Amino acid sequence: MAKEAPVPQRPTDAELEILSVLWKHGPSTVREVHEQISINKPAQYTTVLKTLQIMAAKSLVRRDEEQRAHVYSASKPREWTQRQIAGDVLQRAFGGSARSLLMGALSARKASKAELAEIRKLIDDYEKESE
Repeated sequence: MAKEAPVPQRPTDAELEILSVLWKHGPSTVREVHEQISINKPAQYTTVLKTLQIMAAKSLVRRDEEQRAHVYSASKPREWTQRQIAGDVLQRAFGGSARSLLMGALSARKASKAELAEIRKLIDDYEKESE
């Protein structure tokens, strides 16, 4: 029987930053990830390398060791990770209340009319799927 891949752990802020680079740019070497992160803030190459090694151990990324420079890719798509994080926040901070989560998000930052319309459409679509 095939062994199931472990479910990745919730990423830290630094790990999420690296995952964002991998989701945007696809499989990348440590150097490529480091270059992208360094655009917005100073980062040490060795810190990025060590973080990627930890992320591989946590099953957050996969490492392709075929080439001389190892290539890393996110083990799960952005949407999957966002759902995991949202579910965790929903339980830990909002007691499982989707209403409280949504109200908290809307009160934290003013949503545009377009965003509110999109939220209404998402809720309508969700209700139709749930019937």
